[in-house]
Amino acid sequence: MTVATWNVNSIRARLDHLLRWLALRQPDVCCVQELKCADADFPFFELEARGYHCVVHGEKARNGVALITKGTARAVQRGFDNGFDAGPARLLAAQVGGVEIINVYVPNGQAPDTPAFEYKRDFLRELRALLVRRYRPEQALVMVGDFNVAPEDDDVCDPVRLRGSVCFHPDEQADFLQLKAWGLQDVFRRWQPHGKHFSWWDYRAGGFPRNAGMRIDHILATRALAERCTRCEIDREPRGWERPSDHTPVLAAFADIQQ
Repeated sequence: MTVATWNVNSIRARLDHLLRWLALRQPDVCCVQELKCADADFPFFELEARGYHCVVHGEKARNGVALITKGTARAVQRGFDNGFDAGPARLLAAQVGGVEIINVYVPNGQAPDTPAFEYKRDFLRELRALLVRRYRPEQALVMVGDFNVAPEDDDVCDPVRLRGSVCFHPDEQADFLQLKAWGLQDVFRRWQPHGKHFSWWDYRAGGFPRNAGMRIDHILATRALAERCTRCEIDREPRGWERPSDHTPVLAAFADIQQ
């Protein structure tokens, strides 16, 4: 099974890119964030015509997450199960081929010492609480998405300059570490333990050509899946296409998983 995550920064603006990439890479599961559209405006027809099933948790003009899958998604959960963050469409979970998939779009946080930053920290803590309530570390589970957290110095272009800023603040890094401590492994770093590898580059100031980016899009897997991971890569190609998202896809392959 191949599982991908991609913040497309408006699925209607980036639909041609998404269709092109799906045709090139053929993932079994593609978790998409920042749809910026309501469910009724989601391009079901275009994706289903290419053999994909779609489960959507959309929101007009903001947020929104979707699962685009070759197999049928079951036991779908939209949002948290305890009423937290009930308005924004930022979490979508389902079971696909015996694997629990959790797709998240973590709030950006705007700036430290603001209510938005505390909301982000609450969201990360609630993700861990959700895992404790509903899942077990022994299960085959992946949590993927735009976490808006760069965990380590190698995950940003300039750690000295950026340290303490949003997405690279020690408090949110600690929350991310606590989330992983439930029983999740960063499968990209299993394959690339060191080095500057980024999944997001600012549109401004030539961020992509200068490789001035961050790795804030992650695929986290329980041990049962992480040990079956045969590769995990950041596909930089779509970031170089015309009118791209500021994020690029991350893709992981897992062996011996029934579809």
